[in-house]
Amino acid sequence: MALTLGPRARAAGYGLIAFDAIGSTNAEALVAARAGACEPAWYVTTEQTAGRGRRQRTWVAPRGNLASSILEVSEVSPTVAATLGFAAGLALEQALRTVSLEASVRSGTAIDYALKWPNDVLANKQKLAGILLEAEAVAGGRLAVVVGIGTNIIAAPEGTPYPATSLRALGVEVSAEDVFSALSDAWAELFAIWDKGRGFAEIRRRWLARAAGLGDTVSIQSGASILTGTFETIDETGCMVIATSDGKRATIAAGDVYFGSVASTGTT
Repeated sequence: MALTLGPRARAAGYGLIAFDAIGSTNAEALVAARAGACEPAWYVTTEQTAGRGRRQRTWVAPRGNLASSILEVSEVSPTVAATLGFAAGLALEQALRTVSLEASVRSGTAIDYALKWPNDVLANKQKLAGILLEAEAVAGGRLAVVVGIGTNIIAAPEGTPYPATSLRALGVEVSAEDVFSALSDAWAELFAIWDKGRGFAEIRRRWLARAAGLGDTVSIQSGASILTGTFETIDETGCMVIATSDGKRATIAAGDVYFGSVASTGTT
């Protein structure tokens, strides 16, 4: 089965560059942007050998998993572009619900999908997918934004800071091709809603409705620093807002999130 765009993505004019295997779909998309590519296009493979996640962590996709990167070139600031990660999370979560519904019914396994700040999709409280945004200035004062989405279809990495899983391990037998087709359609919808950041209020509303840990205790680890509090919301720029035990509110721009006080116990 070949990787193909969904009907909504095709109608919206998205391009598709599919690889049998590649080092990094994000890297390929950035190379294209530097060479002048400016039309929206997906760079995808079912086998990625040199992918990376946040903080330069390795993200390898063995044959059968899905590594996908969308290139969008727009006249937005890096701060606004960063909010695309939330649209990506919503798009993937929507796609996963679409393709796994029938499989879940057949297997009798109910999957609880949720969005973990800032850039993960969880399935039954385990990491199923990660999202990595990269951006570079290009000609004409525009910004080339690459949103990389790695989804564990048949296998998940071991020894990760946060427990990971795959759709197969959860009893959901679907293909990377099925997930990608649904993802490309969902992205076309969510990107239009995002609308160069003008629609982030709606993206934020939808994301919060699917957020993992909202209202619960979370620990955010950034380097050697750990901050614990109650996850209240995300603000208009996508930063996490927590209420600390001393009654203050803290705004977090980046960090690794653990539910409860996991990070402070040294059990990460």
